[in-house]
Amino acid sequence: MEKPSRTHPVPILTPPDLDKHHFDPDLGWMPTLLSDYHLFHFNRVETYRSHLTFPLSPHRKTVFDFIFLTKGHSIRTKGLDTYEFSANSFFFLPAYQITAHEWMSEDAEGFFCHFDAQIIQKNFSKPDFSAEFPFLQFVGDPIVRTDDDFSSTIHPTLLKLEAEYDQDKPFKLDVVSFCLLSLFTELKRYSHTQIKVRDNSASRITQQYKLALGQHIYQKQSITDYADLLAISPNHLNKCVKNATGKSAQDLLNDMILLEAKVLLRQKDLPVSEIAFKLTRQNPSDFTRFFKAKTGITPKEYKRMD
Repeated sequence: MEKPSRTHPVPILTPPDLDKHHFDPDLGWMPTLLSDYHLFHFNRVETYRSHLTFPLSPHRKTVFDFIFLTKGHSIRTKGLDTYEFSANSFFFLPAYQITAHEWMSEDAEGFFCHFDAQIIQKNFSKPDFSAEFPFLQFVGDPIVRTDDDFSSTIHPTLLKLEAEYDQDKPFKLDVVSFCLLSLFTELKRYSHTQIKVRDNSASRITQQYKLALGQHIYQKQSITDYADLLAISPNHLNKCVKNATGKSAQDLLNDMILLEAKVLLRQKDLPVSEIAFKLTRQNPSDFTRFFKAKTGITPKEYKRMD
């Protein structure tokens, strides 16, 4: 398991790694994992809550996940933003986004699910399906608040997902993918935070670029690197991003570096010099100038903030 360290301060965790990250095996309890756990998992919040010790440290994961609370409260982060949610609320997290689970009330009840994007991509030929749903997007609002009537409407779908997870039947993941897409479509229709989806190449390339930034920011720090990864020219990448967001490709790259830097700076044992080299391959002076130009304060000043 990767833990926060000086070689990779914010770990990227696969599903098996997640349980090692969240649960202490010395306490004598670990969840039972099924053979397709790396692709799909579903459990009741109340089953796991008593075995978790909050806060859970910052990490990324290779799968999407969501929590739906039917009772209680919770606080979780997405990137640098902190969200509190309660009964009849969903919290969604896209793959590779930084998150930390800060707190969950002891009386919390509900459902937790993680899934690999490929189970939907395989059955629906949707390589970028998350672009259709605001709450699944890398920079979207992760909260969908519902009411009692709507919650009762989607409850059978959640129970169906739970039943499919607990059984080993033929075409299980096919059924799961249909249930997930049905749930997301109902939530999209209900949600008050819907945005107009641009179904064009510029939007798709921009979404792919954002995902690549989240996955590779420690290894790739130039627009050319990402253009090569997406098999397009740097100029075309920049035009697509500009068309879709109004920002340049470099702006989004800088935003991601800044996001990572702020997360790392909150880890008090990491010196600024290490963060500078890990994220930008810059010396501390250049990194300090970059950070101050974007935030108005130095990295050391940010480190001292609560």
